[in-house]
Amino acid sequence: MSGHKLGGPGSANDWALFLDFDGTLVDIAERPDAVTVEPDLPALLAHLRQSCGGALAIVTGRAVAVIEAFLPGLNLDICGLHGMERRIGGQIQRVEPPDLPALRAALPELADSLSGIPGVLIEDKGESVALHWRLAPDAGARVQDAARSTLRKLGANFRLQGGKSVVEIVPEASGKGRAVEALLAMAPYLGRRPLFAGDDLTDENGFRAVEGNGGVSIKIGTGDTIATKRVSSPAAFRAWLAEFAAEPAAIETLGATAHSG
Repeated sequence: MSGHKLGGPGSANDWALFLDFDGTLVDIAERPDAVTVEPDLPALLAHLRQSCGGALAIVTGRAVAVIEAFLPGLNLDICGLHGMERRIGGQIQRVEPPDLPALRAALPELADSLSGIPGVLIEDKGESVALHWRLAPDAGARVQDAARSTLRKLGANFRLQGGKSVVEIVPEASGKGRAVEALLAMAPYLGRRPLFAGDDLTDENGFRAVEGNGGVSIKIGTGDTIATKRVSSPAAFRAWLAEFAAEPAAIETLGATAHSG
């Protein structure tokens, strides 16, 4: 993208913010439904959205309705299910994978193959399925084998996407980077400098998208990454966001990743 208003930090209204949820705005919990939203986070997000002229979106593997339940009443733009479900300006858009019935049909056999492993959680998101083994740390290899077996039956319209103690069967057309690119082509995101913050492997193509558009990528936590900036934890990132909301020059205080863990 060309024609950014931004040479230096500028004002918040020069930026478009794309924020992951789990591990970025909130700490990861042992169960997906057990995360805790800090009391000051909704007000901070509402203030940031206003400061950025509406150009703030949550970009997540969660469904839109799940994020709305965690952040009720804000009516934020949300790209859910890795971009397959989007609520932009209050309007829901869905990108239906071509073989969704095949995924639905494969679920019973997949669930049966994992039923004997205590602690493994199957998160059915409708258009994708996430298999969590955070509560069964020794079961990662068995869970991934089951996911690969299911993928072979589904074919080329789906792929596996890894994360922290999770593997997800997602449509081939999905990806946070694609969602970011789509938003950057429309108001109020168009013409702004993008910032993407995330903590996991699924966020790497989001980092790539904003870096390719003259923006800033922020890795939350440790681990190898293509992101150019790093913040140590969700709590530290929330504190930095509050600084950024008050003074966008806070972007200069972020440490470089050196592309290392």
